[in-house]
Amino acid sequence: MPEKSRKGQAYRHTPAFILLFLAREDLYGASLLNVMQRELPRYAADSAVIYRALQDLEMDGAVRSYWETDISGPARKWYAITEKGFERLAELKEDIEMRMRNFEFFLGLYEKVAR
Repeated sequence: MPEKSRKGQAYRHTPAFILLFLAREDLYGASLLNVMQRELPRYAADSAVIYRALQDLEMDGAVRSYWETDISGPARKWYAITEKGFERLAELKEDIEMRMRNFEFFLGLYEKVAR
């Protein structure tokens, strides 16, 4: 498989995880990246992947952003899930469940035919 395809596959579910974590609490970009790296096993996306996905989700109306300016230091851009984001999260959940069933079938059959 070409490197580009593998890399794209590695981040396939990034929007689902972003929406899931934003459903729990509003986060700014760096905090979202930290949460994903801490809580997801083997997740190695960098900030560019996260910010690109956030931008796409915001353009789609699945998240909204707001600025926190009443803090010392630079202002922070926070992200929150929207009603459309919760709908998209439910759709992504169904897709992931279907993929899990396919993977479980594969693993079960593999155990029967592997030498």
